Amino acid sequence: MEPLTTSYPLKHSVPKTRLFVVFLSMVLCTTILCLLQLRFFKPKIKDFYSFEVKDSRGRIISLEKYRGKATLVVNVASYCQYTDKNYIALQELHREFGPSHFTVLAFPCNQFGESEPSSSQEIESFARGNYGVTFPVFHKIKILGSEADPAFKFLIDSSKKEPRWNFWKYLVSPEGKVVKFWRPEEPIESIKPEVTALIRQIIMKKREDL
Repeated sequence: MEPLTTSYPLKHSVPKTRLFVVFLSMVLCTTILCLLQLRFFKPKIKDFYSFEVKDSRGRIISLEKYRGKATLVVNVASYCQYTDKNYIALQELHREFGPSHFTVLAFPCNQFGESEPSSSQEIESFARGNYGVTFPVFHKIKILGSEADPAFKFLIDSSKKEPRWNFWKYLVSPEGKVVKFWRPEEPIESIKPEVTALIRQIIMKKREDL
């Protein structure tokens, strides 16, 4: 009489097989979800106007409101050797070309020679009272280091040029891309042709869209 044999390996292989199937299903589902996310939820490519900033009173402002305009973004300071000359020139530029197709956007910063020690509201009052500034003066920010404001960091990363002092200027296109930058000592006359060219493009595009 032959002895009975027990198939223990078969008994144990069933749960192992099920476990493998479950694991494979989980991997497959995760892969499909990842592919769907990449297909339908692609991260939006940032441009300057996709950021939010604070105004001089600390209220959140979307830069989206300036999309479609040419903007000159400047890090300003109240007590700098370039303050008088630049505020006067910036207001002249804003008066000449703004506000329909162009605006200056001023961002106070105290990281260069500690020449902007005042509060944001005091800075705005200073600019308006002393230079008749009519363009926006935003909340005081940092533009260098780990605490740099994201909108300004975008300008620096895009242009590959980090401000070394107050009143660096970045010209941003209507689509939110950095076109050119200028150092504080460069004359306003060097900026005007670039601004004029951008405004001409804006006007021509509007005519084409009619």
